[in-house]
Amino acid sequence: MAIEIINQVINQDAIGTQCQELAALLTRHTDGKGNGFHKTDIDKLEFMRESSVSAALHAVYQPILGIVIQGKKEALLGEETYRYGEAQYLVISVDLPLSGFIVEATPDKPYLGFKLSLDPRQLCDIITAQTSPIGSKKENSVRGLFVSNADAPLLDCALRLTRLLDTPQDIPMLAPMIIREIYYRLLMGDQGEAVRQIAISGSNMQRIAEVIKQIKTDFAKPMRVEDLAGQAKMSPSSFHYHFKEVTSMSPLQYQKQLRLLEARRLMLAENSDAANAAYQVGYESPSQFSREYSRMFGAPPVRDIERLRTA
Repeated sequence: MAIEIINQVINQDAIGTQCQELAALLTRHTDGKGNGFHKTDIDKLEFMRESSVSAALHAVYQPILGIVIQGKKEALLGEETYRYGEAQYLVISVDLPLSGFIVEATPDKPYLGFKLSLDPRQLCDIITAQTSPIGSKKENSVRGLFVSNADAPLLDCALRLTRLLDTPQDIPMLAPMIIREIYYRLLMGDQGEAVRQIAISGSNMQRIAEVIKQIKTDFAKPMRVEDLAGQAKMSPSSFHYHFKEVTSMSPLQYQKQLRLLEARRLMLAENSDAANAAYQVGYESPSQFSREYSRMFGAPPVRDIERLRTA
């Protein structure tokens, strides 16, 4: 027991040291670039920096690994709230409409995040290369988003990948190898089963992911759950259950969030008025659009867009 406690202390010290080094690297690579996401010379890798707590950022997030290096953040999926901070990571395994909040950040100690886009094909390559199966053979539907504690091996991968930015000549050869190791660490971690389902052909998660792509493509059109269930090769009741297990919402709620996000983009980026934006995303009733918009964004369309433009 004493040895286990000593090992835990040593491991926590190592994780703390790794986070400090990563924070220094991310600070240097984002210094002077302002707040927000910052692309790097490594494909699929971005850093996030925010110097103050923020209002909700609503968006559809694609599969990613996000590690908090400094500060704290919250993510809202439907009615569920996920909180995570330093040395914790979030994985999104299917396209999900989320609201994100920075809840701990200051100019002297900004929020710093490490974000890596996930490629299901690379995950599949690692799974099929294993001589022994990774994860259990029994499949249960799992949420398409989870938060977990980062261990020292995973943070070591993040460190080595970030250090490559200082030796760009090494990126083409070494970055793919380190990213592959990150995938392996995720598969071997506490949430390995959820990660595994991203890539396994025919898994409930992958079938739901394919339906989500269809909903995203045709979100402005009327939707029949029976047709989506047929695409997923499930009964309507089974499809509805598995869809909600993965996304925490019904297919109709998912479609509604996509419509409202797109309507907001149309008004903000293309100067569309509320009535026209509502029509373009599939609403027939302007009053229903205004009610649902206010419920999601906290203000009616016109007031919300004015607030965003003056922020």
